[in-house]
Parts: sequence; structure tokens; C-alpha cells
Amino acid sequence: MGALFAKRARALGATVHELDKPLAGPALEAVPGADLVLLCVPLGAIETVLEEIAPLLDPGTVLADIVSVKVKPLKAMLRAHAGPVVATHPLFGSKPPKDARVAMIPSGRVDDEAACARVEAWMRALGFDTFRTTAEKHDQAMAMVQGLNFVTTIAYLAAMADPELTPYITPSLGRRLDAAHKMVTHDASLFETIFEANPFSQDAVRRYRNFLHVAAGGDLDLLVERAQWWWRENVI
Repeated sequence: MGALFAKRARALGATVHELDKPLAGPALEAVPGADLVLLCVPLGAIETVLEEIAPLLDPGTVLADIVSVKVKPLKAMLRAHAGPVVATHPLFGSKPPKDARVAMIPSGRVDDEAACARVEAWMRALGFDTFRTTAEKHDQAMAMVQGLNFVTTIAYLAAMADPELTPYITPSLGRRLDAAHKMVTHDASLFETIFEANPFSQDAVRRYRNFLHVAAGGDLDLLVERAQWWWRENVI
């Protein structure tokens, strides 16, 4: 993701310094005086990177991130930097679609609003759509969209892990297995980290469990009617 942002920023004519492990060298020396420092790092590395970077930031430098969880990283950035802080979450991977969207989360400090507007304009210039939200609303939503999707997928596939079932695989199950393959076999540790760091993950699981209780009671027609909302309201 960092490479994606660097490439698009350079295409706009910006001077970009890419800093990777180890945190040393010419790129680190470019931190003082930077207009924007964008943290494109794993969730678990935020605190460590901030310890290295924050003392070098100028008071006017905008500190931002692209981590998939927002409540905890935003608090960490606000503790580390007295200057402008902006949280973002690109809702796509390293190969974004044409309608790629970025969630913009203002820090809550009044003085940071102008910085948020600048970063939002920059995101749009990079070719992304943007929308505003809060850290809490973002994490509540992602607990459902990312976390619950992951948890229900692995729970379902764990329940289905039986060699006697393989002769009965239907095309619809095959499509579901194809869709889940990368998430379960390559990205599981990433989604585990995101799930554990999101303060609303367990609320999402409890909400889903309530709907399973409805299914256990035999009221499948109620679930079907609610599930059809996605198409009835032209959501997708």
C-alpha cells in the first residue's frame, strides 16, 4: 500500500521519501520538514514506528495513517504528535478498483480540521473517492465488514472440515471456497490482528449469534427477508 501511494504521489509531482526497516538513512532525515508523514505500516508496528518518527516531526507536519482500525491508532498518533493528525482507511488493497474509497477520520481537535481537508483533497487528487466518519463509527462498521466476515467464514469452514463432505461440494460452495481461499490461507494473521484490535469485534459476534438463534428457532423466512435488504435497497 505504501508503494501504491508513493507511485501515485510522484505522478502528481510530489517529492516522496520511502522509509522502511531499518528506520535509518536519507529517508529518515527527510522527516523533519515534511508536509505529510503517512504511516503505511502493520497495526502492530504503529507504536514502535511512532517512537522513532514522532520526535523528528515538525510542529506543522501532518501525521496520518492508513491502518484498518482507527480508535487505537488515532489515540496513539494524538499522544505522539502535538501537530495536525489525520486518520484514514483506504477501503481497498494494492490494486484499487475505479471506485476506490478512502474513509477520512478527523482527529477531533479543532486545529486539525484544515489538515484533514488537505489530506482529503490529496486523496482525491490521487484518484480516490473520500467520505468523512469518526473513529468509533469506522471501527463499528469494520467490525462487521471485515471482522465478522472473517470470523463467520473460518467458523463455517471449520465446521465443514470433514473429508466425507468433499464429494458433495456444489458449484455454489466451490465459489465460496474460492472467495475465502486468500483470506484464510494467506491473510489469516492479518485479519486476526485486526479483529483483536477492534474494540467492537465482540459486539459484532454477539449480534451475529442472535441471528443464528433465529435460524435455530426455524424462522428462516425472517432471515431471508432481512437479507434481501441488500438488493431491495440497491445497496450493491
